[in-house]
Amino acid sequence: MKKTIIMSIVAAMLVLFTGCNDKLDVQQVYEFSVSTLPLQKKIKVCETVEIRFKLIRTDKYEDAKYYFNFFQPEGKGYIQNENRAILIPNDTYELTGETFSLYYTSYCLDRQTIEIAIRDNFNQEHKLTFNFENDKGNAFPLLIKDENLVKP
Repeated sequence: MKKTIIMSIVAAMLVLFTGCNDKLDVQQVYEFSVSTLPLQKKIKVCETVEIRFKLIRTDKYEDAKYYFNFFQPEGKGYIQNENRAILIPNDTYELTGETFSLYYTSYCLDRQTIEIAIRDNFNQEHKLTFNFENDKGNAFPLLIKDENLVKP
């Protein structure tokens, strides 16, 4: 009987001491997604469209950082940030908030495609693609020369 009690106590102590881990497990990587408001399908030459983004995170890690870059495989135009600074394609920009806007201005009469990739510092990434068709009703007359726009 004494043997059984001693063996039980030893077994319980082994379970208690081997089951403990003094390391704190901190989760750093949380999934996220990106939403945008609906956009118009057609855009006039020299018209600017606001693209509003919202970062949706499943949870928050204080040191998580988010970045974006963009590329325009079709058409011509430029993108500005909220301060109206013109952004350079393929450069990486850090996001400072969970909501932000980019402003796209069309400079062509063709179909336009913009690809925007948003990623975190743990290499999780979401890609969004925006397509615009040219709206032939231009806001003011333009002279077109070799697809470059020149005001009269």
